[in-house]
Amino acid sequence: MKLSYVRNVQFTRLVKINGQLKEINFRKSNITDEGQFTVDVIDERSNRIIFYMQKDEQWKIITVNLPAWIVNEENNLNEIIKEELAKFAD
Repeated sequence: MKLSYVRNVQFTRLVKINGQLKEINFRKSNITDEGQFTVDVIDERSNRIIFYMQKDEQWKIITVNLPAWIVNEENNLNEIIKEELAKFAD
């Protein structure tokens, strides 16, 4: 019997958005480019906002009806994900 495993990716980054530091958490159930990241962040009222990013040509937000301050950070979030996944590239 062949045994295999899937490595999970989970990391947190502090990002300055609208003059405030936001802790953004990223989770992915495997290390490949396929699939999606679950991303969560706390807003100014301490509500947790959970959304998903999927790779097309770059990592894109696929959740609708998000606050503008999250949508405006899509390119920055894409770069953060690419940098983290590059650590696992062989």
